[in-house]
Amino acid sequence: MISGASGALASGIAPQSAKASVRKRSKAAPFRYCLNTSTLMGHKLPITEIVDIAGQAGYNAIEPWIRELDEHVKGGKSLRDLAKRIRDRGLTVESSIGFFDWIVDEDARRAKAVEEAKRNMELVANIGGTRLACPPAGATDRADIDLFKAAERYRALLEIGDKIGVVPEVEVWGFSKTLTRLSQAMFVALESGHPKACVLPDVFHLYKGGTPFSGIRLLSGAAVHCFHLNDYPAEPPRDTITDASRVYPGDGIAPLGQVFRDLEAIGYDGVLSLELFNRDYWKQDAQTVASTGIRKMRDAVKAALGK
Repeated sequence: MISGASGALASGIAPQSAKASVRKRSKAAPFRYCLNTSTLMGHKLPITEIVDIAGQAGYNAIEPWIRELDEHVKGGKSLRDLAKRIRDRGLTVESSIGFFDWIVDEDARRAKAVEEAKRNMELVANIGGTRLACPPAGATDRADIDLFKAAERYRALLEIGDKIGVVPEVEVWGFSKTLTRLSQAMFVALESGHPKACVLPDVFHLYKGGTPFSGIRLLSGAAVHCFHLNDYPAEPPRDTITDASRVYPGDGIAPLGQVFRDLEAIGYDGVLSLELFNRDYWKQDAQTVASTGIRKMRDAVKAALGK
């Protein structure tokens, strides 16, 4: 056994297919840039303000968290209006972040999680989004999850997504005992046997989980649609480093040059999504953080690719 150790219709908005939403990269601009809203999480802003900030900073896309969409709806605001605001700012929703225990062995718990996943997908579709991250939530302390079974469970999510127009992405979590490494996430995606199966890598998580960065070149562009971008310092060491230590691309020791060159070599057409949880950044002006983030991403790409 291989284990973990080794509602668009309601809003009237027709979700785009994942493939249709991807804009081909050009020689002048090899990647598109996305703002994962975690980067401004500590500012405690409504999603509408984050959309405005992202648009003003020059991002191409945003990657919202489901709880932000829930707060938007609970505040009596319309997802239709939010979708229009996103489009009006020149943005797309290339991915989104939700948490549900889809990979666990307990049947009742997993069934409840699948319903939550469906609800998440409907929220995302209602704002024109096309993808939803599926990390190994609920199994981070388990090293005995059968990855063949995980692949079956992932396929079930993909089939639900087919009906809604949102593609679930197997996300690597380096601090977890399940889907710790890119190879494990790729195994689950491959064994699902679904044509839309894909993975969601993250620079920090690849480092934290011990995945060799050279593994990126073994992917195909079709297997990845969103790539979480960040950097990490030399200290604290890998065994104790946490999400809060993430820094702007280029401000740490990650081999980003290799990452960008390998992504370009495999024909990656997705977005680089800035995902940070740095408390020091949260003390700064939100627009400054967003603008600094995209500038740092562009500078890091240019340093690696000369464009």
